[in-house]
Order: sequence, then structure tokens, then C-alpha cells
Amino acid sequence: MVLKQQKIDVTDRVVGKLKNGEIELYLENEKIGNIQLPNGYSIQMDHHFETDEQKIFQHVTTTEHPQARYTDCDESGWC
Repeated sequence: MVLKQQKIDVTDRVVGKLKNGEIELYLENEKIGNIQLPNGYSIQMDHHFETDEQKIFQHVTTTEHPQARYTDCDESGWC
């Protein structure tokens, strides 16, 4: 048996998380590196998203007081 080193492209599986002025890179749950962001960096977000103090927020519409007739239904849809 011969062991051979290979290079596998995992680019599409890498996830970045914004933390303390850098982007931490993860493959599945393992931290594999980081990208240092320069001072004064800016992040462009899509509609309904914003950044504040290195956190990313999504704007969503929710109901505060759902109507009672819809909250006590069983699994088959009977209320």
C-alpha cells in the first residue's frame, strides 16, 4: 500500500464568521484560518440586513400578538 498526498478543493465548504475585526474561516466546525480586516473597513449588506458593532442583523416582520384563534390548533388543523 502506498500513501499519496492530494490537494482537494474545499472552497465551497468554507464559512467565514465575523469576529473581533477579522473573518474567522471554518471548514465544518474546525477553524482553519482567518482574514485580518484593515482599520476602517466597510461591509456592504443586501436589503434587510445591517451591521452594528461587528454583528450582523436581519430585519424581519413578526407578529407581536397572534390572534388566539390560530394559536390553539391541533396537528390536523382543528382549532
